[in-house]
Amino acid sequence: MATIKDVAKKAHVSVATVSRVINQKGYVNSETREMVLEAIKELDYVPNELARSLFQKKSSIIAVLVPHLTSYYFAELLEFIEDITLELDYRLMVCNSHDDPEKEAQYLKIFDQYNIDGLILIANTHRIEDYKKLDIPIIEIDHKLTEDIPSITSNNVLGGKLAAEKLINTGCKKIIHFRGPSDLMTVRERTDGFKSVLEKNEVYNFSYDLDFKTPSPEDIENVIWSNLDCDGVFCDSDYIAILAIQALKKAGKKIPEEVQVIGFDNIELADVLKPHLTTVSQNRQKIAEYAINSLMKLINKESLEVFHRKIDVELIERDTTK
Repeated sequence: MATIKDVAKKAHVSVATVSRVINQKGYVNSETREMVLEAIKELDYVPNELARSLFQKKSSIIAVLVPHLTSYYFAELLEFIEDITLELDYRLMVCNSHDDPEKEAQYLKIFDQYNIDGLILIANTHRIEDYKKLDIPIIEIDHKLTEDIPSITSNNVLGGKLAAEKLINTGCKKIIHFRGPSDLMTVRERTDGFKSVLEKNEVYNFSYDLDFKTPSPEDIENVIWSNLDCDGVFCDSDYIAILAIQALKKAGKKIPEEVQVIGFDNIELADVLKPHLTTVSQNRQKIAEYAINSLMKLINKESLEVFHRKIDVELIERDTTK
C-alpha cells in the first residue's frame, strides 16, 4: 500500500507539498499540483483520513449516541440518519451507550480524538455539560435536556391524545396504559396527552411503568389478569403492545371485539404480525431529515429557523381497534 512518502518520491516533491495538495491548504503551483495528483492516481494512494482530520480539524464524521440498538424504533431511525449522512458525503459513527456512564466517558474521549464535526444525542444522558465542552454542534432527538441545545422531538402529547380519543370514541370505559419509564420526557408527554382526554371524559385508566428495552412479559400478564374487565390498552411502544396482545390472547380475550389495543412508533412489525396493530406513527424520516439538516446548518455556522422542533404524529388504524 502506497504511503505519502511514496507519492512525494514519485512526484519529486516534499512530503509537505503532497500534504498541501491533499488538504488544499497553502500555495502549490499548478504544474506541481498536477504532478502530485498524477502520482496519487498512479500509486492508487489513499490518504490517512485520521491524519487528515487532525490536520484540518475536520473529519466529515457525524456521531450519533443511542441508549441501545435493540429498539426497533431506534434501528429504523438510524437507517434514515445513515442514508442522509452518506448522501451529504459524511460518515456516521454509531455509539451505543447502554445508558452506562462509563461507556459515555469512553465515547467522549473518542469524539474528541476523532475531531467529529457534529453529534446527535438520542440517549437520555446525564452528562450533557460534558458534551457541551466538546465545543461542537449538537442536536438532540427524542429529548430536550437543556434549552440551549436544539432538539427534534415527536409531538408526544398529541400522540397520547389521539390514542385516548380513539379508544373513547369506540366505547372503551376501562383502559390500561402500559408506559415506558416515567422519568423520560417522551413518556411523561404521552401520559399527559392521554390522561387529559380521559379525565375530561371521566374514563378510568390504570398506568403501569415498564422498561422500553426489556419490558417484562410476566408483569404485563399480571396486570391484565388483574384487570380482566378492561376494554382498552394503550402502550408507549409497539413492542410493548405486541406483548400485551399475546397476554390478552392467553387470557382468552378477543381483539378488538372485547379489548382494543393501540401501540406507539409504527415499526415495521406493526403491520406484519396479526392482528395488524393500530398505532401512533412517528415520522422517522422527517425526524432524521430535520436532525441532519439542522446539524449541517450549525456546522456551517448558520442559524436555525426553529430551535426546538416538534414533529406531528398520526394515528394509523388497523385491526386491533374497532
